[in-house]
Amino acid sequence: MGHQTHYIHPDLKLSGFDGTFYKADVLFEQHLLVWFISGETKIIQGDKTYWFGAGDTLLFPRNQLVTVINYPKNGLPHQSVVMHLTKKRLTDFYARNKVDIRPMQPPIFRTFDQHPLLKSCLASLIPYFELNEPLPDPIASLKIDAAITILRTIDTTIDHLLANFDEPGKISLVDFMEQNYMFNMRMDKFGYLTGRSLTTFKRDFKKTFQTTPQKWLTEKRLELAYYQIREKKRKPSEVYLEVGFENLSHFGYAFRKRYGYAPTEIAG
Repeated sequence: MGHQTHYIHPDLKLSGFDGTFYKADVLFEQHLLVWFISGETKIIQGDKTYWFGAGDTLLFPRNQLVTVINYPKNGLPHQSVVMHLTKKRLTDFYARNKVDIRPMQPPIFRTFDQHPLLKSCLASLIPYFELNEPLPDPIASLKIDAAITILRTIDTTIDHLLANFDEPGKISLVDFMEQNYMFNMRMDKFGYLTGRSLTTFKRDFKKTFQTTPQKWLTEKRLELAYYQIREKKRKPSEVYLEVGFENLSHFGYAFRKRYGYAPTEIAG
């Protein structure tokens, strides 16, 4: 099967994967509410790592960089229900439910473990994925509004995240890149998150770091890999994904080119 996504509505999908693992550096342009049905998920954000299993629920905030690695477990594929909380839908919701919000810096993803209210709401979507036609929008809207209402009930600060529609402003390149260099994002996405066009991002980057973004990113990722392997005694196969490489052989080639020997020669 590999990786498959089944949409019953533009904002509702069932995601599945039955390979060895599926890894992606992601930047969501809208909030995602996710309920894990089976399998295991590893999420890396900055210097923190989180694990989630069947029954757990979490909310991914928009415009946040994270690395997600999904694994099958106990003979079952990785499977999850995903609800998109779009800007339009949230704008409409909060037009009917006025709130005063305050800025949240930085907005991090929220975990709700196996809260029965959220679990029952998202589990009720499962039968709809057997439909032979799209789920009518009025029904989808009812389900999504119910999920937002539940989130507001169990997390009294969630409005400050969901009702904040500001776009990223111009921020320090040094601070942002030092915190996020391990994410494999397109340059225009890095530019957007730092409040710059692609052209301005490249110009400011060259002025700040005296090199190109790609060369700097490769160097920083190799330095982190070297530290993890030598000092933390981790295996190359354990770190190459986390530091931003997509392929183990390419990581080995780049490492040897930078340090003059293979990463396995310092692993122990």
